[in-house]
Amino acid sequence: MSLPSADPGPDAFRFGKAHARRLRDIYRSAGWPCQDPLEIELLAAGLLDRVTAPSGHESLRVSDAGVRLLASTLAANRAAFSAHEALVERIALEMGRAGRIAWRGLALRAQVPADDGTGARWCVARPDVFSIRNTSVANYVDPIVHEVKVRRADLLGDLRLGAKRAAYLHLGECWYVLGCDARGRCIAAPEEVPPECGVLVVEQGRMVVARAAPRRPRGGLPFGVWMALAKTTPVAGLDEDAQALLA
Repeated sequence: MSLPSADPGPDAFRFGKAHARRLRDIYRSAGWPCQDPLEIELLAAGLLDRVTAPSGHESLRVSDAGVRLLASTLAANRAAFSAHEALVERIALEMGRAGRIAWRGLALRAQVPADDGTGARWCVARPDVFSIRNTSVANYVDPIVHEVKVRRADLLGDLRLGAKRAAYLHLGECWYVLGCDARGRCIAAPEEVPPECGVLVVEQGRMVVARAAPRRPRGGLPFGVWMALAKTTPVAGLDEDAQALLA
């Protein structure tokens, strides 16, 4: 996704995440020049200024136009983060309505194929929402992972990470939750998500199943996952506040 240009004229550069990242790095540092194409574009656009010290050494300083661009990207990132967190919270609550116990922000050990294609290796998976059925039968917990995406670029980057998806599938059933763009359109078509995952989309404020996840054989959770769940607090259920009033 392109960031807004500092100069709205017809010959303005289009800036991406790499440009904003470089501006932030220079803003936080002494501004030593790298003399690469990225820096050339930022200088030509007036987002950086050259500063020559009395010793003759040259450094870089973020211009006023560069500061304005950084401020606009910061506001955009905050808005996207808020939209992501709101959708994550909504999914967690929906899981509670469905009679499940949900967690947010877990770090779970999962097994994925080794890089050389032989054997397997362990990694840490961090699903947006992880939930299990509220049951006393270990083999009936039916674990589900929900990965929430509100930006198309983030989704496409995530889909290229086969090991990350394999880790989610090792933990349980995997669903992608797709938000909407600024025009209210879904950020991707369900067909763009690999078929081993389910797809939930937001339509007119409602969560709609665009494609169900393939059913998996029932089974329990690895001991390490149980230990991780025991050390964390699940999302509050819908009836917990009401139960507190009755106490």
